[in-house]
Amino acid sequence: MYRPDGWDTRARIGVLTPHADVGPESELRAMAPADIGVHAARVPFGAMRPGGAMDPTIPLAPVRAFAEPPHVDDAAELLAAAPVDVLAFAFTSSAYVTGAEAEAAMLDRLSARAHGLPVVGTCSAMTQALRTLAAVRIALVDPPWFSAELNRLGRDYYEAAGFDVVYAAPCSLPSGQRLIRPAALHDWIVGHVPADAQAVVVGGNGLRAVGAVESTEQTLGRPVLTANQVLLWAALHAAGIPDAGIHGYGRLFSHTADR
Repeated sequence: MYRPDGWDTRARIGVLTPHADVGPESELRAMAPADIGVHAARVPFGAMRPGGAMDPTIPLAPVRAFAEPPHVDDAAELLAAAPVDVLAFAFTSSAYVTGAEAEAAMLDRLSARAHGLPVVGTCSAMTQALRTLAAVRIALVDPPWFSAELNRLGRDYYEAAGFDVVYAAPCSLPSGQRLIRPAALHDWIVGHVPADAQAVVVGGNGLRAVGAVESTEQTLGRPVLTANQVLLWAALHAAGIPDAGIHGYGRLFSHTADR
């Protein structure tokens, strides 16, 4: 009897992630069916130290630098040399700092280096997901390592895209990728999101969040969108798999992307 060996897949997703961050590929692997491959390339990120340690809040300069040549471009080219179908840029905050136009230009640049493969980005995927769900009034919850200034830039990003940000704040939970638990994130969101928000946007690909999506949606009765959840959703669409049969990680996966 033959058993699955990891070679027979419907699609392979290449993930561009900070060098000391295990969150993106961990969460994508948790959500994706067994026949969706997830393969990560590590990109230097100046705000991270060995073991994934960071300062309580990250400065803006390394955030901006992460999306600039040469390191992420080199990683995209090398990862695209493998048999992958799409690249996923697993980083939220650079788009906050540079804005949507610069984000789109970066994704085009990476696609050119990746031999023409489609490249999806976290924040552009989030705006597409919000429009697909027809959510206009949003609450933005960012990781505790996002400063008030970075969170403000996130608000600016979504307001420039046409959304009404009725609430925006970093969550006041322990600052560190190993420290946050789904139950604590659920309780914080439920305790802070205003009733007039049509959807909750949880930023930060390094934030442990997808385990809280289903329970938080059930409590609030509204969509909850997280960085790695929308990134996987957009990557699957770009790979030609609009319905991967994902359940238990939010209502978004029952929707086909609006173009």
